Amino acid sequence: MMKQITKLMALGLAGATMLTAFSASAETVRFWYHFDNADNPMTALVEKFQAENPGITVEAENVPWNSYYDQLYTAIAAGNGPDAAMVKLNAQPRLLEMGALEPIDDQISNWSGREDVQANLYDLTKAADGKQYYLPVQYVVLYLYYRTDYFQEAGLQPPKTCDEFRNAAKALTKDTNGDGQPDVYGFGFRGGKGGHDHWATFTLSREGVGFGKGELTSEAGVAGTQFVVDLFREDKVFPPSAPNDGFKEIIGGFQAGVTAMTIHHIGSSKGMVEALGDKVSAVPVPECGGGHWTAFGDESTAVFSAAKDKDAAWKWISFLSTAGNNAEFNKATGQLPVTKTDSASWNLHEKRFVDATVESLPFAKLLPNVSETADFTNTVWPISMQRALTGEITAAEMNAEIDKLYNK
Repeated sequence: MMKQITKLMALGLAGATMLTAFSASAETVRFWYHFDNADNPMTALVEKFQAENPGITVEAENVPWNSYYDQLYTAIAAGNGPDAAMVKLNAQPRLLEMGALEPIDDQISNWSGREDVQANLYDLTKAADGKQYYLPVQYVVLYLYYRTDYFQEAGLQPPKTCDEFRNAAKALTKDTNGDGQPDVYGFGFRGGKGGHDHWATFTLSREGVGFGKGELTSEAGVAGTQFVVDLFREDKVFPPSAPNDGFKEIIGGFQAGVTAMTIHHIGSSKGMVEALGDKVSAVPVPECGGGHWTAFGDESTAVFSAAKDKDAAWKWISFLSTAGNNAEFNKATGQLPVTKTDSASWNLHEKRFVDATVESLPFAKLLPNVSETADFTNTVWPISMQRALTGEITAAEMNAEIDKLYNK
């Protein structure tokens, strides 16, 4: 009898041990992220979270960016993916096709930090099916950089409309050397790869213009591209190198005083201030043809459908998007916190650039989250834009090529 009791007690202890082990395993959150910054705050954030949430262990793995999505897709397909991870919107369609994402609408609705997240971020990160799979964790928005000293000398105010922009660009294009060629240009246009956001500011802002069938080939759509072409060919307010200029050229030209305006985001602001001090500031991009359009750069977090403990994974990602924690997270990324609280006290960037970003967020947009967009950004737009700027094709022909890509 005693042996039976001893055996039952042993089995009970073994069962309890197994249950404890299962619980520990179930409440371990494997999290993937990517930081290039050597000052990585993740260890401190994990320690803080675990102190506030006893029983949940976070295993945070910094995966190199150049192989991040290859590793993520492979791990998910093999059934060995993380429970949660940093994710971009261009990865959302594929992750949804894989059945990898867990909807978090209910969690967001019941989350105490919901209202502190900047307006428009939930709409921007919502999936095509209307559900929320992503929780914003950082972002950037493109705006207009301008030389305050050049504007002051010319008696100009930062442009609020396309007409004002054109007038300012023409006034700021100058031949200060007296050799018959401008050495200062009104705007540094990115005509090479990656410059579609510049074009979009002047084209997609127009009423009824997008990537739907016939929208770019409409009168308004063609007028937007023609506006860009005319700035270069007729007004000559872009540097002659504009058809081939990329990121380094537009930023370098602006910092060197070759251009008076350009478009980029807050990630360039530190270098701008180091080069120019208070001679540089920023405002939202101008309104053109009835509206605004500026590019939204995203980074969010998501819980995966195969997560062993989805509640624990949600607690972790919502922790990262909560005021205070979100600020610490973004000190390492160089991008902006998503909370209103952290934005109000943010000092990693100059206030004027934070203000320009926040003021631009309500009209920030994304390119269509479809497979054709990769071809648009990598080949169709840069090639057709260069051909239009050099006069090889018309603005109407350029827009027709883009329309054909999206509306076969």
